[in-house]
Amino acid sequence: MFTSQRDVFIEWGDCDPAGIVFYPNYFRWFDGSTAHHFKAAGLTKLRLIKDHDVVGFPMVDTRAKFYEPSRFGDEVTIKTTITGFGRSSFEVEHQLMRGDTLAVAGFEKRVLVRQKPDGDGIEACPIPQPVIALFTGVGDRNGARD
Repeated sequence: MFTSQRDVFIEWGDCDPAGIVFYPNYFRWFDGSTAHHFKAAGLTKLRLIKDHDVVGFPMVDTRAKFYEPSRFGDEVTIKTTITGFGRSSFEVEHQLMRGDTLAVAGFEKRVLVRQKPDGDGIEACPIPQPVIALFTGVGDRNGARD
């Protein structure tokens, strides 16, 4: 499975009065890391829309396990991997690392969506095989990269 990573510098405003990261910020960083993961695989939002009529990948479930606190001034690395695919859903795992230490593990379930044919809202859509191939390295990758 394809893994991407990005670095995050923890700012003063990310922390609570005790100087540790206020937990909702982890979920904000994980959300950004999922978008970064798609882009790192060559699937920008514009490419998803143009090639696959996919307008987004909203979250339907999320959770985290907290092992070590992160503090103002820390630089952490978030490693992101899609760990499984359903018909229209996929599972994402994030590992927030402080050096070699796993500080937080984040988990998401998301669904690919397209506009409804009548234009009134969105609906789940099957994940195209070229999209799955980008993240698994298995199958036809045509039509999924810039």
